[in-house]
Amino acid sequence: MRHSVLRAALAVVLMVCLWVAPSTAIALDTSAGFGLQDRALFQETVDYTLTNQSNGDFRGQNLANTSFAGATGRGADFRDANLHGAILTQGAFAEADFRGADLSDALMDRADFVATDLRDAVLIGVIASGSSFSKALIEGADFTDALLDRDDQRLLCRDADGINPTTGISTFDSLGC
Repeated sequence: MRHSVLRAALAVVLMVCLWVAPSTAIALDTSAGFGLQDRALFQETVDYTLTNQSNGDFRGQNLANTSFAGATGRGADFRDANLHGAILTQGAFAEADFRGADLSDALMDRADFVATDLRDAVLIGVIASGSSFSKALIEGADFTDALLDRDDQRLLCRDADGINPTTGISTFDSLGC
């Protein structure tokens, strides 16, 4: 619980800093060869911000640190995808399939996960405040250290069942039911 509060406070501080910070660009100095690998890795990440990915097929893909902020992904297939650290803020993922996906450390606040399939997904450390999980399937999902609204947590606890095959943690325990 203490880690969840600390993580939430850190997220708020980060959002405020980004909002208040001046909009000047910082150039990456590659004159000495430093940062080239990081720059190359960043360029390989596709940005799906504000796009329509409804019914898209992302099954098994490595989407770590990818942005789906404000995207529409209704009915999209994210089964077994690596979405570690992804940004799904204000996205619409109703009826999407995230079975077995790694969503750990994802930022998914104010997103729509209505009737989404999250069975066996790893959601460790996600920030999902203001999101909707109504009718979501969560058997075997691991929500350890997830930041959820109290009402969502209570709703999810009613359906909490199963053990996550990756982490070995029960859904009921991970939600703190």
